[in-house]
Amino acid sequence: MAFLDINHLEKSFGAVHVVKDFNLAIDKGEFVSFLGPSGCGKTTVLRMVAGFETPSSGSIRINGQDVTNLRPNQRNIGMVFQAYALFPNLTVAQNIGFGLRVAGKPRAEIDDRVADMLKLIGLPGLDERYPFQLSGGQQQRVALARALAAKPRVLLLDEPLSALDAKIRVNLREEIRLIQRELGITTIFVTHDQEEALSMSDRVVVMHQGIADQVGTPFEIYNRPATRFVAQFVGTLNLIGASVIDAKAGKIKVGDVPVALNRALPITADGKVSLALRPETVSLGRHEGRNVVLSGRIAEVHFLGSVIRVRVQVGGEFVSLDTFNRPDAPPPEVGSTVQISVSERDLLTLAA
Repeated sequence: MAFLDINHLEKSFGAVHVVKDFNLAIDKGEFVSFLGPSGCGKTTVLRMVAGFETPSSGSIRINGQDVTNLRPNQRNIGMVFQAYALFPNLTVAQNIGFGLRVAGKPRAEIDDRVADMLKLIGLPGLDERYPFQLSGGQQQRVALARALAAKPRVLLLDEPLSALDAKIRVNLREEIRLIQRELGITTIFVTHDQEEALSMSDRVVVMHQGIADQVGTPFEIYNRPATRFVAQFVGTLNLIGASVIDAKAGKIKVGDVPVALNRALPITADGKVSLALRPETVSLGRHEGRNVVLSGRIAEVHFLGSVIRVRVQVGGEFVSLDTFNRPDAPPPEVGSTVQISVSERDLLTLAA
């Protein structure tokens, strides 16, 4: 049995159906990210798990207990918000120990737990500071420590890194993952940042228009997207139109170039499909094992540091590819004619 079990969860605000038949089973100690654009329903699901929103239908069970209609303080859940939500008139130690004081814990137990939390988040010695005396990253660490101090069964993180600058975000997400693994706490992380979701999670739930479009490991979500939305939303994607010659045999034509995909294709009314491929699967020139070769013209070259992204016009389509920067080899010139190659196994077929 799953530790956190969400069954047929739905939520409507008047006539607006925000969450539609959402189902998810999360194991104890698992780190799951909800990924999707604004308005897709990910935060609404999180708030229903926390008890801040009441589901229109469905159920939520934690460790076998039905918590669907329990108040937030009856669920033993820790939550970290996008805004740090620290009490400005309380010190770091008082903020961390706030929930324990409300619960009536003895002073000695609170002091010991606060000291443990300060050590866990790497801020020992800052217990007497106030929030305004801390950096944004330090404040978010304190918010995390406050959420963990009461030893919750589930930790909920609602875009906790979005207000931080890029370098601090990378460091803090690594620290959050290390702390989560050390404590073995079941965690849901809401984000619209693909890199955060893919780098931190055991599994990712990609949400779109109130439903879970796909649930899978980061590897599965990126390399084997189940829907067109997932394929286009996660990472950079090339989409190339193709004509189906023989759907059963997997034969198509890209422009004037015949391609054998060696797998059956879905039959479409107009005989068209879209081929999806990632920039890193495309190479300049012919390469062994990459049996699909197309000719084109360099349209754009973007220097991104360690990676150079090249955009090639192939007929009426544009294909982006990534190549590593080499100081001894300048990037190709815009306007030059080139060949690009890709393996047929890296071409994902989507209905056009």
